Amino acid sequence: MMDSLVFQRLRRLRATPASRSLVRETRLHRGDFILPLFVVPGARVRKEVPSMPGVFNLSVDQAVEEARQIRDAGIPAVILFGIPEEKNATATGAFVEHGIVQRAASALKQATPDLVVIADTCLCEYTNHGHCGILEGETVANDPTLEVLGRTAVSQARAGADWIAPSGMMDGMVAAIRAALDDAGFKHTPILSYAAKYASGFYGPFRDAAQSTPAFGDRRTHQMDPANRREALREIEEDLAEGADAVMVKPALAYLDIIREARDRFDAPLAAYQVSGEYSMIKAAGRNGWIDERRVALETLVSIKRAGADMILTYFALEACGWEEVG
Repeated sequence: MMDSLVFQRLRRLRATPASRSLVRETRLHRGDFILPLFVVPGARVRKEVPSMPGVFNLSVDQAVEEARQIRDAGIPAVILFGIPEEKNATATGAFVEHGIVQRAASALKQATPDLVVIADTCLCEYTNHGHCGILEGETVANDPTLEVLGRTAVSQARAGADWIAPSGMMDGMVAAIRAALDDAGFKHTPILSYAAKYASGFYGPFRDAAQSTPAFGDRRTHQMDPANRREALREIEEDLAEGADAVMVKPALAYLDIIREARDRFDAPLAAYQVSGEYSMIKAAGRNGWIDERRVALETLVSIKRAGADMILTYFALEACGWEEVG
């Protein structure tokens, strides 16, 4: 009697691993990943970030060795974050010719020319106050910051960075950087904009790694309110209009709805950043035996891809390439 009431037996296609593979809708591939690297001064430096197990601050020589492993694993890109020797109020370390990201970009392109090197273009790692721009009093001044971001982007491109990724959430930053790059002869250098970057509590471990915790206040005057959805679409639309070649949503897991809406509305390449706090929570819970680390990491990465992201920035990238579920 019960059989006559069951019109669809959806479990039929879940019965074996082979069947599940045949009907799987979303697949992760190593070509989806971008691996963040933290680059520091010195030589032979490989210092683990305490709040990010398995993630290291690397000197340029060590970053080159890491880049070779990344390339050999089939990951197509890295994004560079630099910790300079000295910081000041005007973030000059961000755009000097021999800055830390500039040196790293040049070395990586020489050692691994087929690896896409993306330069994070923001000032928080280079200011002695930890904010993302030039201050007027205790306020980040938008327009003076744009000039410095333009200079930084040009210096990064000149050093060999393939893509520029502005992350400061300044109004007009994409237009300013596009103009600066074009004027300097880098018309073909793409911009991956952190278009919808939220003022998130998930950034804590990153600030530990990048030594970029604000000396006072926070970044809520320029990063987005986590409560806002429609505003994110406006930000993305504006950055694309200003010349962004690809856009990003950051963080990923708490903003899957934003990734989905961006995918549905815009035809541009879409990245999502599985940020430090997302990574560290999984690592910590896994090490305590509370979850199956690999299974949960895979589940979250699949959710980001399923939501619509074309590219995923994740600290799991190199590790995930050893998982059979990643093609």
